[in-house]
Amino acid sequence: MTSRYSTIELERRGKVLTLWLARPDVRNAFDDVLLKELAQACAEVDADPGVRVMVLSGRGQAFCAGADLSWMRKVVDYTFMENLRDSGAIASAFSALSRMKKPTVAAINGATIGGGMGFLGACDIVIASSAAVFSLSEVRLGLVPACIAPFLLRRAPAGALRRWMLSGERFDAATAQGIGLVDQVAKPEELLPEAQRMAERLMEAAPGAQAVVKTLLERVPELGLDAALEHTVGVIAKLRASPEAQKGMRSFLEKKPCAWD
Repeated sequence: MTSRYSTIELERRGKVLTLWLARPDVRNAFDDVLLKELAQACAEVDADPGVRVMVLSGRGQAFCAGADLSWMRKVVDYTFMENLRDSGAIASAFSALSRMKKPTVAAINGATIGGGMGFLGACDIVIASSAAVFSLSEVRLGLVPACIAPFLLRRAPAGALRRWMLSGERFDAATAQGIGLVDQVAKPEELLPEAQRMAERLMEAAPGAQAVVKTLLERVPELGLDAALEHTVGVIAKLRASPEAQKGMRSFLEKKPCAWD
């Protein structure tokens, strides 16, 4: 893996790669550089055949404090077109994370505020430290969580998010789990081991099938019933004939464990 990044770090352990938000001096707040590097890293990891699962976490005490204050100071004086460009960069970065073919696990180690919530919304599985706190704080600045809303609303229902989007209040990990933003809560010292265990469980499944699952989750909800049935019938027919599925089905019928690449 490349080491050219300045705001993130990539750490490989076997077939699991951990992407660290690495700006602990500003509580891992993101700016245009971090967003660009995140999108580049997601593409790099997705193209690496030696990586099966990506874990996302933050260096230091916080996971992500949202947008960097220095960046925000510049944004105050931006024109509409400049704001449009920067908002597009935010959306593109989270989209790159969300659209990865490989499974992603967010290990939320601390405070996750404002735009930082987009990271957990864009990941497949979210494990949070019991010490983590969350906030959709944008309304307290006269803003809204617009660019991250599409990702958050795929994890939690609108009714459950409404209070937190409207009030900007902080809430704890148990509340986040209760409304569907978090899948699992772990003790702080168990967070990364739990994320690693989840990654190992994910590697028991077929990588090609996992990529197709992610595509189904992306596309099927947008289709009407007839279109969804037509699409999914074609998906499974094609998949059954693939070498990966043939290998998996034969191993199952022969009652043998299947080792995936």
